[in-house]
Amino acid sequence: MSIKKFEFSLGEVKKKLIRKKLSTLQINIGKFCNLACHHCHVEAGPLRTERMNEKTAKRLIQLIVSSKDITTIDLTGGAPELNPHFRSVVVAAREASKEVIVRCNITVLFESGQEDTAYFFKVHNVKVVASLPCYSKKNIEQQRGRGVFDKSIEGLKILNQLGYGKPETGLVLDLVYNPGGAFLPPNQEKLEQDYKKELKELFNIEFNNLYTITNMPIKRFLDDLLRQGSFEDYMELLVNNFNAQSVDEVMCRSLISVSHDGELFDCDFNQMLNLPLGNKKRTIWDIETFDSFSEGEKVKTANHCYACTAGAGSSCGGSLK
Repeated sequence: MSIKKFEFSLGEVKKKLIRKKLSTLQINIGKFCNLACHHCHVEAGPLRTERMNEKTAKRLIQLIVSSKDITTIDLTGGAPELNPHFRSVVVAAREASKEVIVRCNITVLFESGQEDTAYFFKVHNVKVVASLPCYSKKNIEQQRGRGVFDKSIEGLKILNQLGYGKPETGLVLDLVYNPGGAFLPPNQEKLEQDYKKELKELFNIEFNNLYTITNMPIKRFLDDLLRQGSFEDYMELLVNNFNAQSVDEVMCRSLISVSHDGELFDCDFNQMLNLPLGNKKRTIWDIETFDSFSEGEKVKTANHCYACTAGAGSSCGGSLK
């Protein structure tokens, strides 16, 4: 089945996909990871060599400090904690009074050299967004690999012991749910209630919020769809559940994505498909500040954008309604 069959077209609504004032800088610090999850849109894994170098990290720190409009630094990967320059970026961002989010797979806390990472998060009041696609061991290990569930539970307990996930501490621990197949996420609010009940009763684990994120029909998940012959059905599911109201809130309108080598994109998904921002390659060395980005610039769209605009909508911050 040709992917081109589903040419992305929003008609009049597409006009809304223009940039608002920037508030978030999402940095993909590299594709190296201790896991190789089936749904990963980055195709991250232990064999990937793409990592942010010191020169790029230093330039980003300069821009973080100089960009007053940017209030949130969102660090992702791969496993961002495994990059040798991860901590220097976190420290610089916090000293510049930016909120810092780390997309953490939790099992990374048990990797060599990461023994104090959870404490580092606490000291710098880093918001932890942890991937836990289910509270069922079987479902998680089908998606993320053998042994991941037990390490994830132990890692969440460590974070809880440090105060994460407890309302009175201000240390935020959010969890992320991804569907285990070619279907849309369930209602986020209801699923969050289920997660909190099950994790508390079974493991005495607490957390703040649950994000439901639709699987992107790109990279590793796309390969699975094509292999199973379900790509067309999944795309039709996304298209048939298109929600025009979600367009107002999609993350690409107020976010810039930066790759490990400093190239700029509208979002992390466009980055993985090498769809440059504004149809022209731009890097962090081409700008003096992120405050120079103008409101009203068009956001580049393609077929995968249906995933962010289907059903309740989806972003790195979960459901859009």
